Amino acid sequence: MVEIDPTALGLEFGGGAVIGGIMGFAAKKIAKLVAVIIGLQLVVFRYLESQGILIVDWSALSAGLISTTDRADPTWLESLISTLSLGAGFTAGFMIGFRRG
Repeated sequence: MVEIDPTALGLEFGGGAVIGGIMGFAAKKIAKLVAVIIGLQLVVFRYLESQGILIVDWSALSAGLISTTDRADPTWLESLISTLSLGAGFTAGFMIGFRRG
């Protein structure tokens, strides 16, 4: 018979929630910074292109981004299910931290 220790499960869930909250908060801050940098870069590219200083192949740039998403590996779900007690706490904490960030 399998013995389940509720204390250990609670500690794993709580620890995962705390770590997830911190990572979610940090991820949102980093995502905002990256979005601003990419936005500024696109504005600069458009400006330089309009001045004739730079020629940007926008279709090739878009094709590179699309082909990257085709190679994404969906096996992350299997590993999340295998560590459900830690994963559930981490996910909940991540979402809370991301919303508050």
